[in-house]
Amino acid sequence: MTTTAGTRAFLLGTTSLIILTFGSGALHAQGAEGGFLGTLLLGESKREVQTDTAVPVTDVDQEEIDDRQAGTVAEIIDSVPGVSLVNGSTPQGSGINIRGYGANSTFGTDSKIAVQVDGASVGGEKLYRIGTQLFTDPFLYKSVSVIRGTVGSFEYGSGIVGGVVKLETKDASDLTGGEVGFVFGQTLEFSSNGDGVTSSSVLAWQPTQDMEFLLNYTWRDQDNQDDGSGNTVGNSAFNLPSGLFKAKYTFGQNRDQSLTFSYAKTTSSDRDVPFDSFTTTADAFGNVDRDTESKTAVLRYNFNPSGNDMVDLDVILSYADQTIDQSYVPGSSPLEGTPGGAGILPLVNADHRYQTTKLAFKNTSLFDTGAVSHNLRTGLEFIRRERLDASSASAAGGVDKRVAVYAVDDMQIGNAWTVTPALRYETSKITGSTAPNDGTFENDALMGGLSVRYAFGNGLALFGSAAYTEGLPIIDDLGTPTNITQTEKSRTFEIGASFDRADLFQSGDNLAIKGTAYKTRLYDVTSYRTGRSGPFLDKVETEGLEVEVSYAMESGIYVDVNANMTNGTEYAPGLAATEWRHSAGDSMRLTLGKKFGEELDLSWEVVANKAIDVGTSSSAGFGVHNLRATYVPQNGVLKDTQIRFGLENVFDRDFTPHLSTRAAPGRNIKLTLSRTF
Repeated sequence: MTTTAGTRAFLLGTTSLIILTFGSGALHAQGAEGGFLGTLLLGESKREVQTDTAVPVTDVDQEEIDDRQAGTVAEIIDSVPGVSLVNGSTPQGSGINIRGYGANSTFGTDSKIAVQVDGASVGGEKLYRIGTQLFTDPFLYKSVSVIRGTVGSFEYGSGIVGGVVKLETKDASDLTGGEVGFVFGQTLEFSSNGDGVTSSSVLAWQPTQDMEFLLNYTWRDQDNQDDGSGNTVGNSAFNLPSGLFKAKYTFGQNRDQSLTFSYAKTTSSDRDVPFDSFTTTADAFGNVDRDTESKTAVLRYNFNPSGNDMVDLDVILSYADQTIDQSYVPGSSPLEGTPGGAGILPLVNADHRYQTTKLAFKNTSLFDTGAVSHNLRTGLEFIRRERLDASSASAAGGVDKRVAVYAVDDMQIGNAWTVTPALRYETSKITGSTAPNDGTFENDALMGGLSVRYAFGNGLALFGSAAYTEGLPIIDDLGTPTNITQTEKSRTFEIGASFDRADLFQSGDNLAIKGTAYKTRLYDVTSYRTGRSGPFLDKVETEGLEVEVSYAMESGIYVDVNANMTNGTEYAPGLAATEWRHSAGDSMRLTLGKKFGEELDLSWEVVANKAIDVGTSSSAGFGVHNLRATYVPQNGVLKDTQIRFGLENVFDRDFTPHLSTRAAPGRNIKLTLSRTF
């Protein structure tokens, strides 16, 4: 990577800052001083840009989840800048990559992305050629938040370089509106490519104002899909039943306490499918019968007394269990009966199981110290992760016990400055379950960051941050003596600007822009080798620019733009520096739409990716068009029925996104019918 290429993102970021800074004066003259007129008077786009924080975070709400007609959770967040999917159209053999870290074509995850469901930490470690990082169904959730990078991650874990994906399950009160009674909802969804059929049934019941129950059952079925050239996309068929039970009880003086329990489960039974779930056909590994089950249970107690801003306490006990049982299909590997097969067959017959139990205490305090207003979030976590021994699959078993404490303080100084220091201290004790990896290893690390934001009075804000984190060894490192005692370290620096203004060009419009330039250095590397058995890399350096733009008019016209530009370089001992093997291609997503009141929403989306050539891996650029329509009749027999129509990959483009191991689906027509009673 040349110096010019290496600084491109930061030059673009600086240019954005200059444009926003000098352009803000002219824009200010056209808008009202405060800019707030009430949401009912403002145009709304698909997604709100989070301009009020220095953290690069994107929130996807229930309306957008429904609108995208996603078949997987990965497809919900693929429009977030910095997020790239690995085979995102299926739950198996797929995963997410954020800023060049996370899932790849060899492992389902690299432990640099955290995934949480209702506060429970889910997912496995380095499963060889098996990806199940987001093994669940979109219909179970009402919101998904994606935090990119490290600076906003200290409440959620250590060693987080790529980011955090937080999923929140639906509540009964989301359907009942908090009113006593029953609400039943039914959704049917059909897709032409792969003859997909989905049924989601949800029952919400509030016997009293203080009690609520929700039950959801979703059944999703899809055959193998075709790519844009009409070829079968192998290993893209699945049958995925999922369920969610959730209950909440509110009690105490002034109803200031609550107890919430949620239980989610997703299963899949695949027969005679490739062991290597990232590929499209059976190869040397052969085929397996695989049963996958993911369960998450969360019990949350909240105490938020009125009149006491120092206490907003959550006590969360969570349990996540992911099981993968698989057995080799005789005769499916060409190496069966050969010396080479003696090493492969035990690998494909290995079962995997991860159980993560976490007890977390979290409190939010609001208070003032002189001219400074504090929003202080503190926490204490006890985490126990157990991994089933699968030594034949190079997956050592053991127990990882951790204790962590953290503090994050949003300090508001006047109306302009926000300074946020964050600290996290974590200890770990890993004990192997079988020889020769049956020792006990202890590690600890102190990590933290600082972000600073300055808001001008005209809607413009500038911000910057620095963050340092350490990845403590994981159970998977038991098999590598040098790794089990070494922490992996990362530093990230960010600068950015945002602008948010209502009534900018005309009455009732709303413009929001946010750009973040970042530079990350990962060193003391224990996750990536030069080859399967080669030496570990010395360091990885990545940098990029992420941009989010939203503009909406009172007439209903709206525009959303997300863009991501990135570079990466890896350094190995004794070798020349090369492009980072997991770099994503530069991308942009543009959505143009119009809302006709509450009844009709029409939009056109174009997704463009630049060609990328990284070492021995190259991907052609592409542009894909998607059309969407949401129709909600406001009267008549179909009143309040939601009818959604989607036409994805309109021109049947044949393409393979970079980092994916199989072609993307070709043209796909989707129809969704949803109604509550």
